[in-house]
Amino acid sequence: MSITPLARRILCGAISGALSSYPLAAAHALASGGVVAGIIMGAGFGAALGPTKRTPAGSVLAGSALGLPAWALVTCAGSSAISGHAPELGAEAMRMQLPALLGWILYGSLLGLVAPGLNGLAARFMGGHHDAAPAASASPKRIVIVGGGFAGMSTAEGLEDLLPDDGSVSITLVSDQNALLFTPMLAEVAGGSLEPGHISAPLRTALRRTEFVRGCAAGVDLGRRILTVAPARGGPGSAREIGFDHLVLAVGSVSNYFGAANIQKHAFDFKTLLDAIRIRNHVIEMFERADREADPEVRRSLVTFVVAGGGFAGVELAGALNDFSRGILADYPRVPEAEVRTVLVHSRDRILPELSESLGRYALDRMAARGVEFRLNTRLLDAEEGKVTLSKGEIRTQTLAWTAGSGPSPWLNSFGLETDKRGAVVVDSTMAVTGRDGIWALGDCAALKDGKSGNPCPPTAQFALREGRALARNISRSLRGLPPEPFHFDSLGALCVVGHQTACAEITVPFTGGRQVRFSGLLAWMMWRGIYVSKLPGLERKIRVLVNWTFELFFPRDIVQTIDLRSNGSS
Repeated sequence: MSITPLARRILCGAISGALSSYPLAAAHALASGGVVAGIIMGAGFGAALGPTKRTPAGSVLAGSALGLPAWALVTCAGSSAISGHAPELGAEAMRMQLPALLGWILYGSLLGLVAPGLNGLAARFMGGHHDAAPAASASPKRIVIVGGGFAGMSTAEGLEDLLPDDGSVSITLVSDQNALLFTPMLAEVAGGSLEPGHISAPLRTALRRTEFVRGCAAGVDLGRRILTVAPARGGPGSAREIGFDHLVLAVGSVSNYFGAANIQKHAFDFKTLLDAIRIRNHVIEMFERADREADPEVRRSLVTFVVAGGGFAGVELAGALNDFSRGILADYPRVPEAEVRTVLVHSRDRILPELSESLGRYALDRMAARGVEFRLNTRLLDAEEGKVTLSKGEIRTQTLAWTAGSGPSPWLNSFGLETDKRGAVVVDSTMAVTGRDGIWALGDCAALKDGKSGNPCPPTAQFALREGRALARNISRSLRGLPPEPFHFDSLGALCVVGHQTACAEITVPFTGGRQVRFSGLLAWMMWRGIYVSKLPGLERKIRVLVNWTFELFFPRDIVQTIDLRSNGSS
């Protein structure tokens, strides 16, 4: 019997959850259905295990850490939702809940002990599921992936699954960052809800047999099939040449300011983890300065935050900054709440054009009710120190964040590949670069069209992940002398958080011809958190995020600055 590794882990996790659920029943952690909750939690734990480098003690600790958020979400929040009453946070109520908390922690510890062992035992008898390996050769085929984002990481993981122990193939991933950044949660870092390390996973830890090279791709010689890699960020060391038989371009995108030099000089990018950290620390710095500023006009400009762009990134950033800035007001008593402003500038007549018009209106109304100001049908024309100029007036501000434009890395134009008007590499439906044997491109830097519908594939994380898995299969097929297959994927929908406990969601219902169901408010917010935390790479990251969100229910947001802002932190 042979099943996929994921299905095997889920099955073993569910069985382990049932076996470990006795502490839940003994502690009355749930009014009923403790075993069912244990099975569901175990299945999720099993799915998240993955083939990571974890000791038995580490697995037990990871499982026990899962107990705290599980207690808060299932026992406390679940019981409150069923009863219709808000959770009680008093000392007596917490004392009453202590046995349930201990039950969840003990359950998690048992789960962390049983699930990996059962999964390892099952792997011996059930086996795995992967493509047949290509025939061994004297010189191994070299696959080089440039870029450590969703597309590049997913390709490497797919190749590892398909070619787990094949010595005839070598896999190398080149990236200037040593971690995968989970960009859908970037606004949570800028808004102080999550720590930076919680949304980034080390590439060296996640990849088992892939060689990781930290550096910047400096050039490609397609004739000699050589990739030149320079030290990351101009660090010490010399350039290195890496030969390849298959080259995968997954370099992502960069901010595009459309030639507006002043805006680029004064605006904060919002693409990387460092960008989010800089924005958060800059907001705190503005409040520190405003708290000692006597001039109301100057003070208002300090606590006015402008976000350019009304797509997902801009809306989520504006909502996060608005919640963060109003949430820390208690620590700055000399800053009047009426002076704090978050302004979103968008060139179209409605925000979130990726979603339906009704959800776009809902998002605008909810954010406006929370204090966000909107300048629609308005373009950002210029920026200077302390002021931004719009097509309809100007705004005095010390903070401008740019999310209004992005494009493929200009590095792609340096070695003669065909690109479209955006600068993306032109590929066919299999992600192969036409006329360039063994050269592939995917993700934000590729102009890929769906092999079934012919529609352009959007530059989103869910598409990049599927493209990476599909490209891994195509490279594996190519190594075995089989033709690659066209890429096809139907979007699962879209989610956007617009503020605390408020979000919008459009979910595509399977087997209904693309019919979508729309959600908004608290339910959509819970869906957003649940879906994205499940997509975080690595069990440890999932647990850390859940614990952080649990603490957020009880404690105010931190206002400690983590970087030095005495020099200009903007791009």
